[in-house]
Amino acid sequence: MDFVQSYVPHPCLLCGATTRGDQLCPGCRGDLPLLPPDRCPRCALPSLGGAVCGACLRHPPHFDHAEAVYAYAFPLDALVKHCKYGGALELAQLFARDLAARIRTHDAADAIIPMPLHPARLGERGFNQAAEIARRLSGYLQLPWLGNVCRRVRDTPPQAGLDLKARRRNLRGAFACTEDLAGRRVALVDDVMTSGASLNELARTVKKAGAVSVTAWVVARTL
Repeated sequence: MDFVQSYVPHPCLLCGATTRGDQLCPGCRGDLPLLPPDRCPRCALPSLGGAVCGACLRHPPHFDHAEAVYAYAFPLDALVKHCKYGGALELAQLFARDLAARIRTHDAADAIIPMPLHPARLGERGFNQAAEIARRLSGYLQLPWLGNVCRRVRDTPPQAGLDLKARRRNLRGAFACTEDLAGRRVALVDDVMTSGASLNELARTVKKAGAVSVTAWVVARTL
């Protein structure tokens, strides 16, 4: 069940202290690691003056722009893990609300597509946290979300320990798009961007399906 913001006392999702009006108490909310304002517009990593970083100049990603709210660090990482592995889907609304507040230009996309899970992993977990965030985000931004147009057709090995080149090779051909996206501006939604390899491959896939621009919207960015 989605959390309904109210002033009825309830426990903070991080520390358990009684709070009102938000899922987090003011102290825990203040502890969340916001990204600095100067970020590379392509990959959302901190950059001097908000310029495109050297890595994106050398190897531009298939997505054209990226937005992230938080650095993937304590205590935000604990919330992400609690949502993904603990089934705390009320956090999907918190993430969607915070992400919607970061996205200032709501006309930057025509539709939202969540990062798909392979059916085997979806069966194990029971839900796709990216889809849960995307569904709620679509309500905040009044944008359609296309939950089933992209599929993960390869259950790729874990990315941990691989460099960026190996990660991209590992994900090649991992996704398929079943809908013609010709002329559409697409926003891809995920919980965390680590190297960006998964989002990069999904962006490549939707551009092959005709998308004219692709933005990556993520809750957190690994620094």
